[in-house]
Amino acid sequence: MARTSSESALVVGGGPGGMMLAYLLGRAGIRVTLLEAHRDFDRDFRGDSLHPYTLELLDELGLAEPLLELPHEKARQFRLHTTAGSVTTADYTRLRTPFNYVTLMPQARFLDFMAERFRSLPGCELRTGCKVTELDERDGRIVGAQGIEADVVIGADGRHSRLRRLADLPARSLGARTDLIWFRLPHRDGDPPDADVDLFFGRDHYVGLLTGTEGWQLGYSVPKGGYAKARDAGVEPIRRFLDEHVPWLAGRTHLLTDFTQTTLLSVDISRVQRWWRPGLLLIGDAAHVISPVGGNGILMAIQDAVAAANRLVPALRQGPVPDHVLAAVQADREPAIKLVQDDQVRIEHRAARARESGRPIVPAKLLRLITALPGVRRRAARANAYGPNAPRLSLP
Repeated sequence: MARTSSESALVVGGGPGGMMLAYLLGRAGIRVTLLEAHRDFDRDFRGDSLHPYTLELLDELGLAEPLLELPHEKARQFRLHTTAGSVTTADYTRLRTPFNYVTLMPQARFLDFMAERFRSLPGCELRTGCKVTELDERDGRIVGAQGIEADVVIGADGRHSRLRRLADLPARSLGARTDLIWFRLPHRDGDPPDADVDLFFGRDHYVGLLTGTEGWQLGYSVPKGGYAKARDAGVEPIRRFLDEHVPWLAGRTHLLTDFTQTTLLSVDISRVQRWWRPGLLLIGDAAHVISPVGGNGILMAIQDAVAAANRLVPALRQGPVPDHVLAAVQADREPAIKLVQDDQVRIEHRAARARESGRPIVPAKLLRLITALPGVRRRAARANAYGPNAPRLSLP
């Protein structure tokens, strides 16, 4: 659609939410400048999963087929493993969609793919290595950043959002009780072919395992704030846990030799009370931080982008975005975010109570009974694949 006026948007943050929103706005004929603090996307992200909702959206945009030509893995089930046995809690193959799996692809590869498509749109510019240190304000309204004027500024700069701080929109912690120590181990011939997205539980810890094109990505749980104690203990306890609970990895755990091979993911679940100020809107982790458990942080950010684009494009064609439109984006998305975060907080607290009391974190026998019921695995897969109240793109 050709541009007919000078409407413009400034998106700060080139993660999945910011990149998708910038692309959707540009595709609708809006002039967009996207600022990314890093010089490229070639770094190690912790979220590499693209859910069926995202793949269906990309298919609607004509992008799914070329994206899936890039190297990726397909996760078709989600499993929990305990000392009492293993349980498949979600089976994506039962979903009625051509994309009945979760795509596991390095986030950098996905962002590079989207950045190339964004740059090809008329009136769209991506500037890397651009850190925003100031917001431009006039008569109580945000009118740009770093000297770049815009009819709306989008803060999509992640869980440590600088725009959130500059706009004085503080996030409130909802009570995460766990941190994760991330590291990688290589694939080997003979690895279980059905190991896609798995959680392995012990008494005091669990390990999340994701397959990918660059090997196995693993997250070892520690109590909130327990990283320093774990680091002092060294990697041997992690190796022992893997040897006991993920025995098929035992032949390569010796490759984890030092804590310098790990990174800390400080798990957070938090939300900003108001996601906007006149002229400014926060989306994704800038507005609400999602726990990595369940792998739906990217999904929530992409859905924010869709809901925001549906509201912003018609408004931008009239000029600066009114406050009621920004408030409407939050009203569209906040109920779903609250549901997801409430579930995550319950899981965090349940795991903490189990850890403190010495009880198993997951009651495997009960789960096995529940997941044996017809339709439960499909419903669980659908809930994770789409999230609650998934928005649909309403732009032409």
